[in-house]
Amino acid sequence: MTCPVCGGRDVGKIGAKQYYCHDCCVEFAVRRDRIQVYQLEDDGTLVAVAEVEALG
Repeated sequence: MTCPVCGGRDVGKIGAKQYYCHDCCVEFAVRRDRIQVYQLEDDGTLVAVAEVEALG
C-alpha cells in the first residue's frame, strides 16, 4: 500500500479499509473507487481534506 498524498510506503492499517501514513501524517480510507484523505488535528479530530479516485 502506498500513500495517495506523498507516495510513501510507510503506511499502517488502523481499521477496516483505513490507513495512516507515517511519512506525511495523514489518514485515508478506501471506499469502492474513492480514497478519502483526512488531516489529523492536534486534538485528535479528523478533517476531510481531499477525495480522489482510486487507481486500479
